[in-house]
Amino acid sequence: MAVAFGIDVIIDNFGKSRKTMKKLCRICMLCMVFFQPFFATAQEDTLRFLPHWLPQAQFAGFYMACEKGIYENYDLIVDILKSGPKYPPAEMLASGEAEIISNFLTDGIIAFDEGIPLVCIGQISQRSAIMFISKKERRISHIGDFEGKTIGIWRSGFRELPLALLRQEGIDAKIVPITGTVNLFLMDGVDIMCVMWYNEYHQVLNSGIDAGDLDAFFLADHHLDYPEDGLYCLKEYYDQNPLQCRKFLQASLEGWAYAFDHKDEALEVVIEIMRASNVPANIAHQKWMLDRMEDLFMSDSLESNRGRLKPEDFHNVNALLHESGAIREKVPLEEFYYGPE
Repeated sequence: MAVAFGIDVIIDNFGKSRKTMKKLCRICMLCMVFFQPFFATAQEDTLRFLPHWLPQAQFAGFYMACEKGIYENYDLIVDILKSGPKYPPAEMLASGEAEIISNFLTDGIIAFDEGIPLVCIGQISQRSAIMFISKKERRISHIGDFEGKTIGIWRSGFRELPLALLRQEGIDAKIVPITGTVNLFLMDGVDIMCVMWYNEYHQVLNSGIDAGDLDAFFLADHHLDYPEDGLYCLKEYYDQNPLQCRKFLQASLEGWAYAFDHKDEALEVVIEIMRASNVPANIAHQKWMLDRMEDLFMSDSLESNRGRLKPEDFHNVNALLHESGAIREKVPLEEFYYGPE
């Protein structure tokens, strides 16, 4: 019963026409939302991809690579798995429940240091989206004003770079662990909050606070402009399937190019997947997110991006994590990165 919803079985039942296949990938994604427990073991020719957070426009390029048959053009059968906080990507990879995951560069390096034998096969994000915000009434106009303030920073994951900025500037502040909600900031429970430009920052704006009533501090403006979303698989999987890994990266980049060129269509697909996953779907917020992902992913173009991890970015993040104690030893680039040169 479980495999009856897999793409390969659907192909057998309905034929391999391009028109049919372009529709079937979305069917598979939506079915995975409801039938996730039955997909514990992948079929031999299926590549299971796990995004590192809940369905949203942050992953629109992958959805469109399925929707438009781009993965099919590369002879790939891809299942995009149900994702979110209950499915830690590095753990899912290590347990064999996914072949490829997306994750932040910082988290990839930390997972490698913790003994998960993963490798980076592509770096899609080329810039940092992390920022601090404060209400202007708090009179925090520059980083030095953070001294002695109460700062909300994520409880786990993605916290290393914000903490590095505070260390870099010699800031002594009270750190309050937060989750994904912006409520504590809205209720003045913290003076300053760490947010993502494409997500929580816009949530604050949607709450009724005007951008002009906020002070914003991008990490990118303080020598911490390091890339975030990348693609990872286990080293063993890469050794056995190097061509599939390269194809997945290239097809995904094409999916992103399509999403950026056809935003209304991409948002329609994103909203459908979010609703099927019981994730609140606000079209204005998802449009903001997709626009910001374009800012983060495009250097000059996706062609010049190519999913390459710049060695200087890797070495800087690696050193930062080592100095902070987040990793025990610096990770060798040649053991970690298997993507485009």
